[in-house]
Amino acid sequence: MANTAHRDVSDRSATRSPTAGSIGAEGPIRRGRLAKGHEGSFVRRNALAIACFSFFVVFWAAQGVTGWHVFNDDAASHQQEVLSFGQYLTSGHFVEATFENWESEFLQMFSFILLTAWFVQRGSAESKSDGDDPSSADPNEHRDDPDAPWPVRRGGLWLRLYENCLLVAFVALFAIAIVGHAFGGAAEYSSEQEAHGEEPVSVAEFVTTDQFWFESFQNWQSEFLAVGSIVVLTIFLRQKGSPESKPVHAPNWRTGAGT
Repeated sequence: MANTAHRDVSDRSATRSPTAGSIGAEGPIRRGRLAKGHEGSFVRRNALAIACFSFFVVFWAAQGVTGWHVFNDDAASHQQEVLSFGQYLTSGHFVEATFENWESEFLQMFSFILLTAWFVQRGSAESKSDGDDPSSADPNEHRDDPDAPWPVRRGGLWLRLYENCLLVAFVALFAIAIVGHAFGGAAEYSSEQEAHGEEPVSVAEFVTTDQFWFESFQNWQSEFLAVGSIVVLTIFLRQKGSPESKPVHAPNWRTGAGT
């Protein structure tokens, strides 16, 4: 009887133990999930974005100051009115120069996103792999993943939109930039026309001029040169620690930046 009672107690303990153990293990997992992505300070977690946008602000400010000096030097040499710095920042000269460059950068980004979705470059760190690639995985298979973004868990139209939202965002930014280029360029082109005693042009007229497309094409070609260069050079060259490079030990034929 004593042995039987002992076995009954042991059986009940064994039955309870997995439940208690699973609850105990689940707590840290749940807490770990909540903390995921929040390790370290805000600056450490966002250092790459902070560095990039800091450089952007510094160089954009430097563009404004130097462009202001160039504009006023040219105006003074032609006995024309010089502008204050505030006036210059709203002038066609500054607006055109700014949006002309943004236009080409956003063209580069949305084109590269689109091209890498369609095409493969064997051996390049910038290309998806020849076979199955995680970027091409069916998101419907991950609807039950607790950490999946909510459009993936919801599915349907929201998922369809989310699947292509990065491309859509850069296309929209490109469209905004090319419109800004057109408006700023029309203002600058018109001021030059008037300085030579000719008629100013509308935005619609400006985008049909060789000047507008020359300004665009001179930047567009350089963007594809840069992208094509990194696609090919990452086949053979390495940079330790950079996700834009394959691991230093990886063979040249291996495609993608993963190990």
